[in-house]
Amino acid sequence: MSNRNWIPVRGAQGRHSRQAHADLPEGTYEREMSKEGFFGPAAFLYHPRPPTGWSSFEGPLRPRAFDLNRLDEPRASPWDAPVVLHNAATEMRFWKPGPGLTELARNADGDLLLFIHAGDGDLFCDFGRIGYRAGDYLYLPRGTMWRLAPVSDTAILSIQATNSHFTLPDKGLLGPHAIFDPAVLDTPIMDEGFRDHQAMAGAFPVRIKRRGAVSTATYGYNPLDAVGWHGELAPVRLNVRDIRPVVSHRYHLPPSVHTTFLSDRFVVCTFAPRPFETDPGAIKIPFFHNNDDFDEVLFYHAGDFFSRDHIESGMMTFHPSGFTHGPHPKALKNMLVQPKPATDEYAVMIDTRDPLEVGDGATAVENPAYVDSWKTGA
Repeated sequence: MSNRNWIPVRGAQGRHSRQAHADLPEGTYEREMSKEGFFGPAAFLYHPRPPTGWSSFEGPLRPRAFDLNRLDEPRASPWDAPVVLHNAATEMRFWKPGPGLTELARNADGDLLLFIHAGDGDLFCDFGRIGYRAGDYLYLPRGTMWRLAPVSDTAILSIQATNSHFTLPDKGLLGPHAIFDPAVLDTPIMDEGFRDHQAMAGAFPVRIKRRGAVSTATYGYNPLDAVGWHGELAPVRLNVRDIRPVVSHRYHLPPSVHTTFLSDRFVVCTFAPRPFETDPGAIKIPFFHNNDDFDEVLFYHAGDFFSRDHIESGMMTFHPSGFTHGPHPKALKNMLVQPKPATDEYAVMIDTRDPLEVGDGATAVENPAYVDSWKTGA
């Protein structure tokens, strides 16, 4: 991206700030247009009214919201969980496993991230046993065989890197231990609990997903029977409470600095509690922007979602690329002064280069009034 020979422009007209996202001309709202998300050339425009002040919005670009809490039918297999959003590069499902052991599963379509929205228990896989709790990312390399043993009611957002991988972002000048130290990444262990699971008797069907279709391979013994492993590839666990966000007291940083995992055609970011900006001229809310190169998805996990009104834990918003969006009217009141020193939210953002399709699962739990929530007094 940085090697592109962009058309050279350096210009300014009318009333404008000297620095992006700070010291806005009095009575204006800033809107950013940019290339390659927030990594390419950008223009910053200043409006006397919020750029989301539409009186109506019709058509497929309308912003959408889904209450995934209502997808509450227990499913024994992750491949039976409702598809929420998908394209050729990713597939997102919301899964509530039933009580007891889930079915054995293997994903031949790509790497898988399981974000634990609620619950706790154990994951058993080829590499051993690893516990899980709310706020965990569980990374499962493509081809891993696994199952869950929930202890309490569990809800999971699964994110598939279709025919691809998950990697970590380049932290550049921050160094490899910033944001989260690789030492906090836990791997499964082959302990007594794992050996007890291996000793189970019976028939063991394994549901294998490839190209969206599921095949079943049945064993007359527990196929999670490995007695050891070594190498450079394994499932890992990362909890959102181990993420320490990059912050600036003088500048509202773009969401790309919160990237947690990369895939070829999308990124997964994590919003975690952080101090608000303290410079008097710096904006202290997400800035209005055109997401012209990426579809934007936000899953709200926990806390007080300061840039969104009428949004609760377990909901998901979807902003297709091609229109301007930004904070709701309630958040705009705190554009330059926040009533508390820090944010209190955990959320997962998925930005995709390719347009997403809405799955049947999401359509069934959509809030059609979300598009009107930017209206003053809504």
